[in-house]
Amino acid sequence: MLNIIKVKGEQLFNETGAGIIASLLQSNPRAVLGLATGSTPVGVYQKLIELYRDGVVSFKQASSYNLDEYIGLAEDHPESYRRFMNEKLFNHIDIPLESTHVPAGNTGDPTQAATDYTRLLEKAGQLDLQLLGLGHNGHIGFNEPGEELQGPTHIVELDERTRQANARFFPSIEEVPTHAITMGIGSILQAKQILLMAKGEDKAEIVARALKGPITTKCPASFLQTHPNVVVVLDQAAGGLI
Repeated sequence: MLNIIKVKGEQLFNETGAGIIASLLQSNPRAVLGLATGSTPVGVYQKLIELYRDGVVSFKQASSYNLDEYIGLAEDHPESYRRFMNEKLFNHIDIPLESTHVPAGNTGDPTQAATDYTRLLEKAGQLDLQLLGLGHNGHIGFNEPGEELQGPTHIVELDERTRQANARFFPSIEEVPTHAITMGIGSILQAKQILLMAKGEDKAEIVARALKGPITTKCPASFLQTHPNVVVVLDQAAGGLI
C-alpha cells in the first residue's frame, strides 16, 4: 500500500520525513532504523539533529543499518558512506556509534562482507523503518536495473548512469568506484515500514514509473508496490506526473 504525500518546498519536505522518523522513535525508543545516503536525506538528517538538540527525540536506544557502501573506499575516505553518516548525522546525536552499522566496503573479501551483513541484519530482526532515496534509473540502495534482482546483501557493479550521477562528489569520473555492496531488494522489503523520498523535476518520470508503472526488474523501485506499508514523500516537482 502506497501512502503518497506531496509537499511544497524543501523545508516542508525535510520536516515531513524527519517527523515520520521522530514519531517512530518517540513511540519506540529502541527502533531499528534502515538509513540511506545521497543528497535527498541530508536535509532530513539536519532536521533530526535539530529535533534532538531541542529535546524532542533521542536515539540513545536506537540502532541503525545503512543500505550500502562503495567497495574500495576506506571508512575515512571523504566519499565513503560511513564517513557521510558520521558527519551528516551520527556525530551530532546521541546514538552510540557501536549501534550504527554500514556495510564493510574496504575489505579483501567483499563477498564475505556481504554475507556477514546479511547475517547482521538477520540478527537485528525486522527493521522498523527503511529510509530510501530513488535513483534516476529506478535503483533503491544500489540495486540496479537488470534481468534479475537479488534478495540479500550482495555485490553490484554500478550502472554507468549511477557513476555519472555520483561523479560530482569525486575529483573525476575515474575515481568513482565501479562496485558497491548493498542490501538486496528482499532485505529492503522485509522492513515494517518504508519511507521513500524524492524531490526535483528530474525525478518525476522515474517516480511515476516506480509507483504507477509495471513491477519489473528494469525498475527495482517498482517492487515497493508489493509492500503493505510504504510512505512516499515528494515535493511538487517530483510528484508532477502522478
